[in-house]
Amino acid sequence: MATILVQALTERYGLPVIDETSIGAFLAPAVGEPSHAILFFTGDGSQRAETNDVAVVLPELLRAFAGRLRAAVVARDAEDRLKTRFHVYAMPSLAVTRGGEPVGVLPKVYDWADYIVKINAFLEPGAPALRPLQAPRAELSHSHGG
Repeated sequence: MATILVQALTERYGLPVIDETSIGAFLAPAVGEPSHAILFFTGDGSQRAETNDVAVVLPELLRAFAGRLRAAVVARDAEDRLKTRFHVYAMPSLAVTRGGEPVGVLPKVYDWADYIVKINAFLEPGAPALRPLQAPRAELSHSHGG
């Protein structure tokens, strides 16, 4: 359920709502658009007070990083299908991408200075993309005692 503050992101600030069918087009920047984006995974705002906090901070982050970032809200019904791809394991989260690759995730709420430091690091040209998670591997060996 979208809160009034999450709705304001789309209505007042014009952020698109994306899902698995539209995310590819959003992540491919148009000419003149920054290659970095923030995807807002809101979670259920009626159950997570932090969702409103992040909804208030997001426009301020876009102002602080004007010309370097663009943003979208991930549709609630698409979050479960997209969260693993972007390394989102807690809601709400902001996933920072470069092109189609996630470069960082900011779960829950941070102090303003921490947002600035972390996002600046994610925007560095050499910032590594997050690697896909791999299942743990274990090797078992059996030795015969004599």
